[in-house]
Amino acid sequence: VLWKLLAAALRPQGRIAETRAIQEMLVAHAPGDFPTRFDLSETLLLLGEFERGWREYHHRYSLAHTAAIERKVQRPRWSGQPIPGKTLLIHDEQGYGDTFQFMRLVPWAKQRSGARVVLEVNAETLSLAQRSEGFDEIVARGTLPPAFDLHCEMMSLPMAMGLTLADLPGQVPYLSADARRLAKWRQRLAGLPRPLVALVWAGRPSHFNDANRSLTLEQLAPLARPDVTFLSIQKGSAEVQAQNPPAGMPVVPLSDEIGDFEDTAAILSIADLLISVDSSPVHLAGALGRPVWVMLPFVPDWRWLLERTDTPWYPRMRLFRQPSRGDWGAVMATLASELAQLVA
Repeated sequence: VLWKLLAAALRPQGRIAETRAIQEMLVAHAPGDFPTRFDLSETLLLLGEFERGWREYHHRYSLAHTAAIERKVQRPRWSGQPIPGKTLLIHDEQGYGDTFQFMRLVPWAKQRSGARVVLEVNAETLSLAQRSEGFDEIVARGTLPPAFDLHCEMMSLPMAMGLTLADLPGQVPYLSADARRLAKWRQRLAGLPRPLVALVWAGRPSHFNDANRSLTLEQLAPLARPDVTFLSIQKGSAEVQAQNPPAGMPVVPLSDEIGDFEDTAAILSIADLLISVDSSPVHLAGALGRPVWVMLPFVPDWRWLLERTDTPWYPRMRLFRQPSRGDWGAVMATLASELAQLVA
């Protein structure tokens, strides 16, 4: 237990190599300790060690709080082999951002498997997913899928297919906005002076790491410029902050007019830039091939790797990292100077 506590204390300090050494030791001594194996997977993925990282990431469903959300599927899991003539069910499993990020792998899985692919996604992202590729049939999560022979969670596809950093990003964009929504939002935003910069400053409050990744709109005050129109696409309890923006920051609150991800996708397709904390709109913008600047905590989620200012997942995305734990001020200073250059 003391070793676990030590690893948990070292990781937020950015001491990743030491964290990994402890986790490796714990896993070697107790291979059946699945929470530690999952922690190790996130450390390996953060270090870009995909092959073993994806294998260990499979233990995400062996944890107390996730066992309940695992799909109890009475069919074997696909492990990357060709299965022509069979039907493969690919189903999403975690947050919306995960679905947007890993949807790119569906066409690769279809090609690799040679199977008939049924894609099952949550109802909120279904219409966007319908305009993507790589499946023969698509159904909403919670409805009964057609008969299938094998299945694979969307986030187990990297393990099944042996995804490496070199395979990324693949074809981007792989999502697109709806033409009718685009027309509606073009009209709505037509009179606003450009550049239009969409803002998201807080993630889902129930997320385990939310305290580290979320901000208040007030903390974005250093970005204020009279020659930029900021569009608040913030959803949830934090959206009210757009009614009282920082001084000198022209913010147009759009949250009330955003009914679903189709609206968000249309706005992101029209806006010149999204500046956001680590949240689902970041992945939506990335999948749409739009420019995004992401504000990241000192030790970010595994998918952002370490020290890079770019990401292999999305070609038009830039990462702005805290140089030390909790230092959002430095992030804002860098963003402000980059924004000044963009406007110029």
